[in-house]
Amino acid sequence: MSEPILRIEQLNKSFGALKATREVSLDLYPGEIHALIGPNGAGKSTLIGQVTGNLMPDSGRIFLAGEDITNRKVAERAQLGLGRSFQISSLAVELSVRRNVMMAIQATQGSSFRFWKPVRSDSALLEPTADILERLGLTERASTLVAELSHGERRLVEMACALALKPRVMLLDEPMAGMGSEGANRMVAFLAELKQEVPILLIEHDMDAVFQLADRVSVLVSGAVLAHGSSDEIRNHPAVREAYLGEETD
Repeated sequence: MSEPILRIEQLNKSFGALKATREVSLDLYPGEIHALIGPNGAGKSTLIGQVTGNLMPDSGRIFLAGEDITNRKVAERAQLGLGRSFQISSLAVELSVRRNVMMAIQATQGSSFRFWKPVRSDSALLEPTADILERLGLTERASTLVAELSHGERRLVEMACALALKPRVMLLDEPMAGMGSEGANRMVAFLAELKQEVPILLIEHDMDAVFQLADRVSVLVSGAVLAHGSSDEIRNHPAVREAYLGEETD
């Protein structure tokens, strides 16, 4: 079996008396989607914050492609290939869809401030931007200002910008949030295809989407991993149903 592209080992993080993550270990392999689920307050955001570098763990290690990134800064982790699509929009809403994606591509070329110069004839920007927009069904919205998009369309643009950075790993924080059924179905189909290109650590409250997409699922409750397993194993796990899945159907 191949080595994991992302490995999290015994992460601990406390805020005063609150233990937000407790001995959390999980990994992500090439070609898979590993879903992280749990009730509100389970510690999912704290865990992801430690993976991205926004929070430093009290103890434990994080490895990306075998390299210890535990003490790396956010920007350094991004440069090493750790990509994230945020739950809260971080787009330049006053610019067009196309320009947002072009800016992300420029960042990978070491010229992230060149967008003030004419770019209409820059094929190194235009061609990959067009390809990414087509993949996400955004071609017809390319010239639209992000401020004029629906919430679901903004989520797609966030995904496009994350992909433009050519990550080795994607951390997706509720990509289906705020989407209607049509948008969610399109996102599920896209992620099912994308995982062959970029492995995905997925946080998502839509259990239908999780069980449809995930190769493996980890359940976080009160800061600790309650269970790991396949979608079927987690769906039928008595403790998981009591702690989390049952809560969804109350």
